[in-house]
Amino acid sequence: TEIVDEMDSDDATDVVSELDADVAERVLEHIDEQDSREVKELLRHEEDTAGGIMALEFISVKQDSKVDEAIKEIRRKKEEVEEVFNVYVVDDNNTLVGVLPLKRLILSSPGVRVKEVMKDDVISVETDMDQEQVANVFRRYNLISVPVVDKTGHLVGRITVDDVVDVVHEEAKEDIQKMAGISEDEQYTETSVLKISRARLPWLITGLFGGILSAVVMSQFEDSLLKVITLAFFVPVITAMAGNTGVQSSAIVVRGLATGEISMFEASRRLFREIRVALFNGFVCGMILFIIVYLWHSDIRLSLLLAAVLFSAINIAALVGAVVPVALSKLNIDPAVAMGPFVTTSNDLIGILVYLGLASLVLNWLG
Repeated sequence: TEIVDEMDSDDATDVVSELDADVAERVLEHIDEQDSREVKELLRHEEDTAGGIMALEFISVKQDSKVDEAIKEIRRKKEEVEEVFNVYVVDDNNTLVGVLPLKRLILSSPGVRVKEVMKDDVISVETDMDQEQVANVFRRYNLISVPVVDKTGHLVGRITVDDVVDVVHEEAKEDIQKMAGISEDEQYTETSVLKISRARLPWLITGLFGGILSAVVMSQFEDSLLKVITLAFFVPVITAMAGNTGVQSSAIVVRGLATGEISMFEASRRLFREIRVALFNGFVCGMILFIIVYLWHSDIRLSLLLAAVLFSAINIAALVGAVVPVALSKLNIDPAVAMGPFVTTSNDLIGILVYLGLASLVLNWLG
C-alpha cells in the first residue's frame, strides 16, 4: 500500500491490475482517497488502449490565463507531476484547444495570455485508441508526451514516452511470439511441460499436416520422379527458396502495416513493388541455379527447367507473402500470424506444384 501510494496513477494501476482481486481491493481501501479514485478510473479502460496506459497527472490551464499563471500552476503541481514537457490548454468546458511547450512558455512575456502563444494544432489521442496506434503517433510526430481526450474532446490524461517504450517492447514480443507460432500466454518463466506444449502444439500440428499435404502432392508425380530421378534432388532447393521469399515479403508487409508505414490504400503500390523485386531476384537466382546445374549435370534442358521453375516459384511466393498479410488485415485478423505455418506451408506446396507440374509437362522434352 505504501509503495502504490507513492506511484504515478498509471504505474499504480499497472501494479494493482496484477494483484488478486481481494488484495487489490484492500490496497485501494488503504491508499489516499484521491489516488484510489484515480486508479479505479484508469482500471475502467482496456489495458491495451490509450486510456489503459495514460496517467492522470498533467498540467492544464484555461486559454484566457496569463503566462505567469501557467508558471504558477507548474509550481503548484511540482510534487504531483514529476516530468513537465507541455502545458495543455483547455476552454471553460475542459475541452482541449491547444498545447504550450515548456520552452515557449518560459520565453513568453508573463503578462501575455496563453491563447496568444499556444500551439492550436495540438496532436491528441482518444482513450479507446489501441496502444500500438498510440506508439505510431509518437514515432510519426517525434513526441515526448501526448494528451489523451475522451470522445467529446475533454482532456482526461497524458501519455509520456516512457510508457510508449514499454508498449513497443510488449507489441514486438507479441509479434515475435506469433511469428514463431507460440501462444502469447506462454511465459519465459513457465515450467509446466504440458502448458508449454499446449501452447505450441497447434502450430506444430498445422505445419505437420502441411508437410503431409506436400508429400501427397509429390506422390501424384511419382512417375515423373521415377523417370527422371534427378528431379528429386532439387525439390528442397525450390521449396526452401519459395519459403524464404514468402517470409521476406510477408515480414516487410507485416512490419509496414504494424507501424502504419503501409496503409490499406498503399497496399497495391507496395504489392507492385514486391512483384518487381521478385522478378529481379527470381531472374538472378534462376541464372545462378542454371549455371550450377549445367556444370553439375551437363544438361541444358534440365538447367533451363530448374531456372524457369525457380523464377516462377520465387515470384508466386512473393505475391502470396505480400497479399496474405493485407488480406488478414482487411479481415481484422492480426497479420503477424501470416509469418507462421501458413506462409511457409503454402509456399512449399506452390513450389512443389510448379516444379513437378512443369517437369511432368516437359518430361519427353527432358528425355
